[in-house]
Amino acid sequence: MTLLKGRPVTQKRLLLLSLVGVLLLAGGWWFRPERAFIDHSVAEPVPAGTASVLLVGQFESRAHESRGRVYVLDLGAEGRVLRFDDFETLNGPDLQVYLLGSAATSGRDDLETFGYVSLGALKGNLGPQNYRIPDGVELSRYPAVSVWCRRFGVNFATAILVSPASGS
Repeated sequence: MTLLKGRPVTQKRLLLLSLVGVLLLAGGWWFRPERAFIDHSVAEPVPAGTASVLLVGQFESRAHESRGRVYVLDLGAEGRVLRFDDFETLNGPDLQVYLLGSAATSGRDDLETFGYVSLGALKGNLGPQNYRIPDGVELSRYPAVSVWCRRFGVNFATAILVSPASGS
C-alpha cells in the first residue's frame, strides 16, 4: 500500500484516479484545445484558366473573429470553385466549409431546417484556398458560406453571397 499525501492508496482510489486520467486524455483529444493556438496557413493559387466571378461575399465574424473575401468562380468546363481570399479565422477542431440555405443559420437545428452543402474540411485557418462546388448545386438555394465547427455545431464566420454588380 502506497501513501498519497498521508493517505493510503486503495485499489478503489487507484482505479478512480486512472479513470479520471483516461477521461482527461480523451476529452483533450476530442476537444483539441491546442488548435486554438496553432495556425495552419495555406496559399492556393487562383485556379488556372479563364474564370468569371458569379458571386462575391465578405466574411463576418460569428462565434470567432474572422475576416476575408469569398468568390464563386465559374471555370467553364472545369466547373465552379469557391475561393477564399485574404482569409483568417481561429483554428479549431473539425472545421468545415458549408454553403448555407440561410445566412441566419447559427446552430445545428438551423442546418437541418434551411439545408446546407458541405464543400469539405477547411484546409487552413489562414490564407487563400479553393473549394470545388459539386455539379448540380443550385447556388440560388444557398445564399451564404460558412466556416462551421461540425464537432460543436458552431458557426465561426458567414459570408453572404451577392452578385458582383451588387457589391459585397
